[in-house]
Amino acid sequence: MIKACRLLLIAALPLTGCVMSTPSTVVHQPMTVRPESRHDVYTTQGAIYSANMGRPLFEDRRARNVGDIITINIVENTQASKNSETKAERNSTTDVSLPTITGLPFKTFQGVGLNANNSTSFDGSGSNTSSNAFRSTITCTVIEVLPNGNLLVSGEKQIALKEGEEFVRFSGVVNPTMISSQNTVQSTQVADARLEFKANGFINSAQVMGWLGRFFLSFLPF
Repeated sequence: MIKACRLLLIAALPLTGCVMSTPSTVVHQPMTVRPESRHDVYTTQGAIYSANMGRPLFEDRRARNVGDIITINIVENTQASKNSETKAERNSTTDVSLPTITGLPFKTFQGVGLNANNSTSFDGSGSNTSSNAFRSTITCTVIEVLPNGNLLVSGEKQIALKEGEEFVRFSGVVNPTMISSQNTVQSTQVADARLEFKANGFINSAQVMGWLGRFFLSFLPF
């Protein structure tokens, strides 16, 4: 019985390495919701026109209710640079001598001179430059309408490739007045924006340090 369990465990090990887990996320949850039912408000009279799918004549197609969709144009450009330089210098000189005085003890040390010099110099400089750009388009779902009318949106786009999967996720708070007539909004106009681009698969796993290496780096002093 024990030998059979070992064989099953060994056979299951290769399968566990093939399972690709979904990367963790920091965007607002949930990333999609179903719209509220309108059957309680509208009734269909049996015609081709469905009243529960209709909107008033002067109402556009901009997102405003839970379950509505909105397109986010992601145009993010970030550039940051920092330069610092510090210089410090200090010099000091000390001269001490014992004069020759008749009648004093320790005549051997009389006339001895002591000279001490001290010099300290420090020169430090540092530079840091960071630049990144992200351009994409993702359609999100309104998951909540806040009391002031702003829309909390969240969405995910999954792209399955031969070597793995890529995930584009976005969430944030949209002011309805910023939504264009095409039901789109720029990512720079979204408050509390959270943007992610992650992937899984063996190529992505090869770029991540193993757990044992991270364990030793957590306490090694060098």
